[in-house]
Amino acid sequence: MTSIHQIRLRLLSLLGRTFIGVLLLLLILFPLVTAFVLTNYSETASVRLPLIGYLEGYYQGHGSWDGVETAFLTYDSFPAEFTLLLDRDDRILLDGGLAAVSTAGSRYEPDLTDLRFPLVADGKMVGTLVIDSLPLEWRGRLAGGFLFPVAGISLSLGLFMVALAYMLIRRFVNPLADVIYAARAVADGKLNTRIAVSGPQDLRGLSDSFNEMASALERSDRERRDMLADVAHELRTPLSVIRGRLEGIVDGIYSADGGQVSLALAQTYLLERLVDDLRLLTLAEGRQLLFDKRQVDLGQLVERTLEVFSAEAREKDIALAFTERSGDLTLSVDPQRFEQVLGNLVGNAIRYVPEGGRVWVTAHDSADNLTLTVNDNGPGLPSEDLPFIFDRFWRKDKSRARVSGGTGLGLAIAKQLIEAQGGSISARNLPEGGLQVTIEF
Repeated sequence: MTSIHQIRLRLLSLLGRTFIGVLLLLLILFPLVTAFVLTNYSETASVRLPLIGYLEGYYQGHGSWDGVETAFLTYDSFPAEFTLLLDRDDRILLDGGLAAVSTAGSRYEPDLTDLRFPLVADGKMVGTLVIDSLPLEWRGRLAGGFLFPVAGISLSLGLFMVALAYMLIRRFVNPLADVIYAARAVADGKLNTRIAVSGPQDLRGLSDSFNEMASALERSDRERRDMLADVAHELRTPLSVIRGRLEGIVDGIYSADGGQVSLALAQTYLLERLVDDLRLLTLAEGRQLLFDKRQVDLGQLVERTLEVFSAEAREKDIALAFTERSGDLTLSVDPQRFEQVLGNLVGNAIRYVPEGGRVWVTAHDSADNLTLTVNDNGPGLPSEDLPFIFDRFWRKDKSRARVSGGTGLGLAIAKQLIEAQGGSISARNLPEGGLQVTIEF
């Protein structure tokens, strides 16, 4: 499996290639933009020579070009011999040696190699500054005056990109690398892998979702392993009994009479019931079980179920009654499946209530729901066991034999059958003692 270090290196490489691509694009565009600006120097309003500002300030301060010769000669930041000052009608005001006819007041015929800079004062064009091809020294000065600010801005942008890259690595690359590494670890079977929740909100949500998914997978895998172990354990006992009896008959230890065969046959019935319960539970959990829903009176179902268990209750001297009922108890359910659930609950109550105890059922209808409870006055359950009462193969007394303890799937099947029909089932200890199982629709 790829290590977290390799994943981070790949992500950093991807980020680095992106930044290098942006940098190369800037390096290509920068000379092109610079060449375009310098070529169109006279038409670029944002590119201003200091001399231009000086002349415009002079005109705005004096209201005319009178006396500009003296001011121009005292300005030593630009070579006068390469300049020509024209008025708004392109007539020569100052000639630095460019004009073919060096006569002030004559009209200047423009040359294609000239750089022309309009001079503006109070929003009006008041003249034009013409610059001829400059020597290398002054070209360098002009280029430097333009390139140095741009270079400074580029350097600032470069430093900003470095800082941005560092922030991206801290906030995005590292958390994303952790998620990728953890996902591969889970895919390789390490279901206990978890990742630290960090980064921006979206990545934190992704980390939370991943941890929840990993927990669900780990829990599902653990339940699958536990179920296989439980099934193997549950099947071993009856198979051992059947094998022992049959081997005893073959070896002559037991006589091949009806008693020994009946005992082996009873174990096969237990195996058959266990397999049927497992199949029913699997279909119910997969929502593949078909239900024949119709409007039924739950009161009649309760009475019929209690009648089935009346003989067993009398044998243990247990009072079995339908004590309370109110409202309309009509509900759309599968009557056979619901009677199966009710039978599991009543049978469990009778099994664990001591002799002389009491089991009673109540049913009430309200504006919001219909509630049915199965109650007993037995010993109840420890509070730490209540969350597991509807798990597969759970038993209050782990040491019970299979004959007295059932298959251990009854409550798990009851939960799935009720939830598959849109209801809910829960259990709690009664304050006065005993257990109450509640079904709500």
